[in-house]
Amino acid sequence: MKSIENLKNIENKNVILRLDLNVPIKNGKITDTNRIDKILPTLNFLIKKKAKIIIISHVGRPNGKIVEELSLVPISLCIKDKIKKEVFLLKENIFKINKRDIFKSSNYEVVLLENIRFYPEEEANDDKFSEKLASLGDIYVNDAFSCSHRDHASVSKITKYIPSYCGIQINTEVNALDKITSKIKKPVTCIIGGSKISSKINIIKNLIPKFNNIIIVGAMANNIFKYKGLKIGKSIYEKNIDKIIHEIFSYAEKNDCKIYFPKDVKVGKRLNDKSIEKNFENIEDDDLILDVGSKTLIEIKKIIDSSSTLLWNGPLGYFENINFSLGSSEIAKYIASKGDNIFSVVGGGDTVAVINALNMSNKFNFVSTAGGAFLEYLEGKVLPGIKALN
Repeated sequence: MKSIENLKNIENKNVILRLDLNVPIKNGKITDTNRIDKILPTLNFLIKKKAKIIIISHVGRPNGKIVEELSLVPISLCIKDKIKKEVFLLKENIFKINKRDIFKSSNYEVVLLENIRFYPEEEANDDKFSEKLASLGDIYVNDAFSCSHRDHASVSKITKYIPSYCGIQINTEVNALDKITSKIKKPVTCIIGGSKISSKINIIKNLIPKFNNIIIVGAMANNIFKYKGLKIGKSIYEKNIDKIIHEIFSYAEKNDCKIYFPKDVKVGKRLNDKSIEKNFENIEDDDLILDVGSKTLIEIKKIIDSSSTLLWNGPLGYFENINFSLGSSEIAKYIASKGDNIFSVVGGGDTVAVINALNMSNKFNFVSTAGGAFLEYLEGKVLPGIKALN
């Protein structure tokens, strides 16, 4: 991908900047600015180069209709506060906007177009709409990795009509993911959790030939316990997936990748219960498995000690209840303590929430907020937004 950091002269040029500013908004107030904070390096780079910036983004799923609650007004005010410059929210219909008029009557350096998903043509990846968007600028920059698995007009097709580059954040994200999928420093370990093993099967299969260790935790592990004939009480599990689990163990054995799962667990009778550590033989019929036990934490720490690269996607337990958050917080702190001895990448909303709650996001080499794009990249899928920039 060609990076904007290699561009020489962009002074006074209209730069269309695709960002993912889909942040949580409650009562008109942004509750988490993480995604906005991450794109500030690209925004400040373009401002320093004296470019005229036209931001394209979205919030929510308006399904091609104007929904006032999903306006980008709070986003424009937040960006203004972050960069200490005026940001003009342009609400005019895109089809009526001309390139020469965008900055004609104002001193603004940054213009934010209203929610791009107010237009049905965006998600339809419409040719004419893509061409119209491209006509507003001289250069297109994609710095929205988390949208790059979408084949949408402002993400992929626009690149047909305008010189296109990647932003600083998207470059950082792709480089970090490359380090754990193709440019790997071994031994490499993956800690993977979630509620359904079937939803992560393609990721696991893609990583097995590349990774030395895969540690399956969270509710996903319940399926393995069940497969191995261990007691799980009334814990959630998926039915009819023995074949998938057999496939995982068989494929891992062929590729010399070790599959680990918890040796002991912490249980409660309810989600809001206190935790009790148990071995599997002591689990009762009305027990819920909600965290890993102390023997498991010792084993995971030993595996981390012997790893050079680590990917973490999915908490170890029901971290929403502090009584079952110890496994996740202990492992987060342990990985962070390794410093430069390990290259660590964290992704997935719940996992990011764990490390944010501990104020430790700066202790990991890379923290991805990309969600679906992050997971699809790990599956080995070609992301339309990335392909369009190559």
